[in-house]
Amino acid sequence: MDSDVRDDVVVVGGGVIGLTTAVVLAERGHRVRLWTREPVERTTSAVAGALWWPYRIRPVGSARAWALRSLTVYEELAGRPEVTGVRMVEGVLGETALDEVAGWAAARLPGLRAATADEYSGAGLWTRLPLVDMSVHLPWLRERLRAAGGVVEERTVTALAEADAPVVVNCTGLGARTLVPDPSVRPVRGQLVVVENPGIRTWLVSTAADGTMAYFFPQPGRLVLGGTAEDDVWTPEPDPAEAEAIVRRCAALRPEIAGARVLEHRVGLRPARPAVRLERTSLPDGRVLVHNYGHGGAGVTVAWGCAEEAAGLAGAPSG
Repeated sequence: MDSDVRDDVVVVGGGVIGLTTAVVLAERGHRVRLWTREPVERTTSAVAGALWWPYRIRPVGSARAWALRSLTVYEELAGRPEVTGVRMVEGVLGETALDEVAGWAAARLPGLRAATADEYSGAGLWTRLPLVDMSVHLPWLRERLRAAGGVVEERTVTALAEADAPVVVNCTGLGARTLVPDPSVRPVRGQLVVVENPGIRTWLVSTAADGTMAYFFPQPGRLVLGGTAEDDVWTPEPDPAEAEAIVRRCAALRPEIAGARVLEHRVGLRPARPAVRLERTSLPDGRVLVHNYGHGGAGVTVAWGCAEEAAGLAGAPSG
């Protein structure tokens, strides 16, 4: 193979995992092209409420390590929230006890404590976590990639072997179900309602005894309400009845939400898998293939940790 292309990498997938992985690779000296089926503003990642927390992701040990590495990056990015979209915001993790996080996160989360009765009616944790405005963060990642010499190309891929580079990194999320193919990748449907913010400045995540969720995240100019987690549901259209139920559940936690004007309805299909697939293998013709997919609803949470590991698996540029 010609020496002038030996360090080329094609990253397939333009969500937060693909973008972050491409940024890390480009900033380590690789010549990177990112192939995305649609603009980053229309990916599943763009729908995310995007609170940092390792939500329903395995393997647990690796996920926590990836999450903590990502936390370090987000803390740095929060110094420029208007540019990066990352802010550090206080709130309550409901149905979570202090001893559940003491062994892995407590030392990294200053001010972590049990929520008071005034803050939450049940058992919960009060903490300060990264909250990411994806409408700002995804375009910022794209521009950071371009600043590092990377190229973003919109194209539909029907086979990973189409990528014309010595190294291919598969960050296709739910698309990996057919591209790999990997039938263990399955959608977990999430529906959100975006409303005018009636003055709420903290976030809250709550899970009822029957497993239904209610959460709200204050983003600039709006309040994001959720949500659902429906396994194996492919429907991309919002369900009006579910939207009403989401608002009702959130208003039960903060009554002022009940009268907030609805701005938007969103649906995203989280790319779930029994465990994240992050490994190096090869294409049929022997070229390097690195898989980095299956992050479910925790893609933002682990993006930087997974990106750095994937970049390591891709190999160092030859200079």
